[in-house]
Amino acid sequence: MAFDGIVTKAIASELQQLSGARIDKIFQPDKNTILLGFYLNGSNYLLNICTSSTNYRVHLTTHPKENPQIAPNFCMVLRKHLIGLHIKNFITDNLERLITIEFEGFDDIDDIITRKLIIELMGKHCNIVLLDEQNIIIDSLRHINSENSLRTIVPHVSYTFPPISKSNFLDCSFEEFSNIIDDSNIENLVHSISNYYNGISTSFIENSIKKLNILKINQNSIENLYLYMKKIINCIDSLNLKFELINNENKNSTPCDYFLVPEDKNVDSFSLDFFLDDFYYQKESNEEFKLYRNSILKMILGTLNKYQKRLLNINEKLKNCDNMDIYRLYGELITANLYRIKDQNIDSIELENYYDNNKKITVPLDYKYSPSVNAKRYFKKYNKLKNALSIVTTQKEETEKELDYMESIVYELESATTIEELVDIYEEISENVIFKDTTANASINNTSKNKNSKIKKSQLTKNKKVSFNPLKYTVDGYTLLVGRNNHENDYLTLKYAKKTDLWFHTKDIHGSHAILLLDNNIKSSSKTINNNIIIKCAEIVAYHSKAQNSSNVPVDVCEVKYVKKPKGSKPGMVIYTNYETFNVNPKVYNK
Repeated sequence: MAFDGIVTKAIASELQQLSGARIDKIFQPDKNTILLGFYLNGSNYLLNICTSSTNYRVHLTTHPKENPQIAPNFCMVLRKHLIGLHIKNFITDNLERLITIEFEGFDDIDDIITRKLIIELMGKHCNIVLLDEQNIIIDSLRHINSENSLRTIVPHVSYTFPPISKSNFLDCSFEEFSNIIDDSNIENLVHSISNYYNGISTSFIENSIKKLNILKINQNSIENLYLYMKKIINCIDSLNLKFELINNENKNSTPCDYFLVPEDKNVDSFSLDFFLDDFYYQKESNEEFKLYRNSILKMILGTLNKYQKRLLNINEKLKNCDNMDIYRLYGELITANLYRIKDQNIDSIELENYYDNNKKITVPLDYKYSPSVNAKRYFKKYNKLKNALSIVTTQKEETEKELDYMESIVYELESATTIEELVDIYEEISENVIFKDTTANASINNTSKNKNSKIKKSQLTKNKKVSFNPLKYTVDGYTLLVGRNNHENDYLTLKYAKKTDLWFHTKDIHGSHAILLLDNNIKSSSKTINNNIIIKCAEIVAYHSKAQNSSNVPVDVCEVKYVKKPKGSKPGMVIYTNYETFNVNPKVYNK
């Protein structure tokens, strides 16, 4: 559900238990977030105030964010006026998406001072406003001084609350509630309630209807919905509430939403704050991951599209080269028969083809030129196409290699599950000249890129104790290492593995390199190891490939000593010999 008035009131009620805490830290990690650090009864807490238009919320957090070296102006103002003060109260008005935090303390001459922090959680109109004792605005996160706005939010102006245009559900009777429902359609019912009452979101009503299993709209179902909504709101003050998660259709995906449900018994171990903290942390991490992945994917697909067009152009040129032998033949036949041809301009001539049992062949001529000049033009065309064939063939090989490499990067992106893996992929393409123009203008967050990068490329040396993080599987007592990207594949195969270890890769299919370590069993060798173990490893390797959803995947296996990397080849590209191919079904075992 959205962070509506009901959730706002519930969170404010839970935060009320922290009244008396002393503010000792204030941070502003980004333009939408304020973090208030405070101390109470020997413990430190961190209050997260997020004004993002999509993920606005207030709750305690255990996931601090990295702070800028220079604090923004509003953060400095908050530090000046709030640090050292104590939280007096958390106040909400009915079901308004607005929380007022009252602060109290002493100034430099021990006079009592009060401050208020107004947190407005209203989608794209979210704001945080700091007030003095007379409710005069000291400063705000966002200044509003527009003729089109209903109110002005700038320093030194008296603060006015947002106008209320809807009814208060806390004061409504069942008669009033039933009167606003004039349609038997459930979808219209949801919007009618949400549009009439303040602070009640459509998602809250939809989840309440599902919870009550309401299929038809009648007097009984309307009354059940009314009583259920009242029950949830009445449970707020006693904190007999908890959140339930809503999962996507894909059971393996993270929850997409949550909703409040009443608890008949007070469950002390459940915290609304930390539930929201974990939920939004996971949600924002997923959003950040998708944003980074899509940014990199956009760069790669742009370059991939350019090279695909180049390949089409090359194939068109190669198609034109198919006629070069005809032009040579025409030139030879004209030259060989010049003594028989009249020196006059004609459109065509019929000659004997001595390459084909002297069969007659019609040779087209350009009327503007004599036969001898036509012969020279045909030889010129032949030589031009012959030279072009050599050049274009080389260009095609290089272009196909580049396309193959880019497709391997796309596979890596599809397989990536963490931002750290995306950072490694971005670093890899940044080193490649074909992505030079796109990475120079990339919108990747450099701070996060540096922060999340756990594997520095300078660390990839011959030292086997180097920190790198391939996927690890245990297969019948043996360790199988699977690379997560091209750089890790190269390091794993060419530097980390011993020559006698076994190397796995899907045949002609993009996928990860895998190494079966044999040094954990001195008696083992590539010749004596059980075929069942090799097949299990091949199944894992097939799973970590582009053919993951196929039913029969060929996997090549050989000793590491037979794997070579051609000079100047792209990361992850190798050649190998003395291999054996196993056809397996993709399967993943416990790590």
